[in-house]
Amino acid sequence: MTGTGDLGRRITYHRERLGLSREQVAGRAAMSPGYLQYLEENPGNPSADAVSRLATALGTTAEDLLGGTADRPPGGGPAAQSPHVEVLDREECLRLIGPGGIGRVAFDGSHGPTVLPVNYRLHDGAIVFRTAYGGAMDKDLRTGVRGVEIVVGFEVDRIDEAQREGWSVLAQGPFHHVPPDEAAGLTGSDVTPWVGGDRQLYIRIVPHQITGRRIHGL
Repeated sequence: MTGTGDLGRRITYHRERLGLSREQVAGRAAMSPGYLQYLEENPGNPSADAVSRLATALGTTAEDLLGGTADRPPGGGPAAQSPHVEVLDREECLRLIGPGGIGRVAFDGSHGPTVLPVNYRLHDGAIVFRTAYGGAMDKDLRTGVRGVEIVVGFEVDRIDEAQREGWSVLAQGPFHHVPPDEAAGLTGSDVTPWVGGDRQLYIRIVPHQITGRRIHGL
């Protein structure tokens, strides 16, 4: 996808997120699969109508496909007309966060309440991510007492602005700094920080409590 533009990357992302083939999306958007492939693989300039039809087919908005929402927080639009909140059980929470992605670690840091985003994976029932030695989550979350670990919160969510729906999951459990001799067992987690840099300290959070909610727009 050497020549792919931002629009093409967003189309591909939403199509793969929904598990749809090009033919399926093209059928929903009333366009040929060949043209959809061209838009995904080349910088293009489709009409406003074509972008609108693609957005509807992909369950998003034209503004999102065109990158207009990239620098603003999600969920800024009005609520659904008759929203319904569903309480999720542990199994459903684990299913939702199972694919991995971006989550947020919440803890009481040296400068007060702190929330930091990380790229995580679920590995053998635990939340695993990597951070830097000497950083806030290294220094602030060490008790200095062998076998005693600080309990943190870990939150993951998904917002569907087009449907005014979404879900959030909160896991709580001890924050474990994985020593080098144990880290070899986590290399199979395939967790990679987007921020890059030398982040070789593996962290493991074993959820002792996990709760979640889903908002349905009716």
